[in-house]
Amino acid sequence: MNSLLKKEMCLSAMLLTYLFIGFAIMTLLPGYPILCGVFFITLGIYHSFQSARESNDIVFSALLPIAKRDVVKGKYQFCVLIELCGFFMMAVLTLVRMTVFSESAIYHQNALMNANPFFLGMVLLIFGMFNQIFIGGFFRTAYNLGKPFVTYIITCFLTIGIAEALHHVPGLEPLNAFGTDHIALQLSALIAGIFLYILLTIMSYNRSCKSFNNIDL
Repeated sequence: MNSLLKKEMCLSAMLLTYLFIGFAIMTLLPGYPILCGVFFITLGIYHSFQSARESNDIVFSALLPIAKRDVVKGKYQFCVLIELCGFFMMAVLTLVRMTVFSESAIYHQNALMNANPFFLGMVLLIFGMFNQIFIGGFFRTAYNLGKPFVTYIITCFLTIGIAEALHHVPGLEPLNAFGTDHIALQLSALIAGIFLYILLTIMSYNRSCKSFNNIDL
């Protein structure tokens, strides 16, 4: 673990951020839009940003003998770590639903999204949008949190709504498959989610580095 990430985890992060990773367990909820678990994990990250702003963490970090780009790097490393912890928990619980509970009537009667690789692909897409919209938006000023987070909330729940509706469109029913049905299509959706997460995060990081470097703290 590098010193920047350790500083973020031990000094800047709120306990709430770590606790909110537990919302990944919403993956097991039947009759509920399980993608909302992603929003709550990002909400936990938001609280750490809010706390860091009020304690002038950005200014403190910029005064350290490191490049301004490294300040941004530390924040992104921390956010990606929290996101991947949440994703790992969701992936494990998705495997449980796809195997142990694959024949469970309570899940088969569920009209909402099932836990499958398509779901995991959407999880990564929303995490990528959080990095692009909120974190990238924050580093435009290194202070304003409200507008980028509200923009993210709107985008997030629109995406959740679209994802929940897709399998009701004729021909797209396989997106909501149970167990290992249509596994090739499902894995393709997951791979697309991985690609988009990496792309959105890298684009956001590079933009944030340029923006933060131009800010006069």
